Amino acid sequence: MKNVLTDALSGVKSVAVGGHIRPDGDCVGSCMGLLNYLSDNYKNISVDLYLEPIPKAYKYVGHTEQIISDSSKDKVYDLFIALDCGDRERLGQFEKYFDMAAKTLCIDHHISNQAFADMNEIRPEASSTAEILFDLMEPEKINIDTANCLYMGIICDTGCFKHSNTSEHTMAAAGKLLSKGVNQAEMMDKVFYEKTFMQNQLLGRCLLNSYLTLDHKCIVCVASAQLLNEFGAVSSDLEGVIDQLRITKGVEVAVLITENNEGGCKISMRSCAYADVAAVAQHFGGGGHVRAAGASCSQCAADILDELLAKIKEQLTSDD
Repeated sequence: MKNVLTDALSGVKSVAVGGHIRPDGDCVGSCMGLLNYLSDNYKNISVDLYLEPIPKAYKYVGHTEQIISDSSKDKVYDLFIALDCGDRERLGQFEKYFDMAAKTLCIDHHISNQAFADMNEIRPEASSTAEILFDLMEPEKINIDTANCLYMGIICDTGCFKHSNTSEHTMAAAGKLLSKGVNQAEMMDKVFYEKTFMQNQLLGRCLLNSYLTLDHKCIVCVASAQLLNEFGAVSSDLEGVIDQLRITKGVEVAVLITENNEGGCKISMRSCAYADVAAVAQHFGGGGHVRAAGASCSQCAADILDELLAKIKEQLTSDD
């Protein structure tokens, strides 16, 4: 059976691995998992991993000191592998390595992905990019370090298996990774649930600042730049806020708008049953999944909120 990863690696001596800007758990888990897998099984290939600085929680998997977080080095690779990226621009400053590489491969599960690489493995039905990578790797060659990374990717994008993207295949893959020695309970606590006191306080303020709209089917929270500065927080400290908003009784769409000090903002959206938030995100130049999507805007929350809610309203009424 054809394997795009094996085919892409054939004959190459140097590989660059990169993920999307503001890396989340699936992005970090996928990238670190592939780095470990290649380093362990392809001794004749040199591998560099490029990612922006990652949240402290994701360093649980270990070896993250190997991540390169700047693009000052000019280097041409035989192969660039883009992971968990819906489009090439999401590679941020590391797009230049993608452009210069002799050949490129994209492995992703975003429905908005238009297959931008030379070779592509796009599976929108997969829970995570980590799940796709598991399928592409030889099971007997997956060590505990790789297993830890892939398991982290899966739990982060499935919300510890509670989101609707969790399939029978997802659970089977997770079970096989557990057999490698993954400490499930510890990882879920350290990576997914554990928060600092400041993060818990910030969550509380976000919930207090949230409001219901669109016949109480939509809940919105704006995390202003002033709020983040007050807590000395960064956007990654808001991890989990959108999921807490989503489980509000009677709500179909949850929206978290995070402002930055440059006057722009990031939109994060989740839906429960029928609203296509990926379609909403695409209107603002973003993308993602039907139930989880987002976008970045150069305007502040006040400037885009009316237009955003109008697009969400279309999704809420299309099911009537």
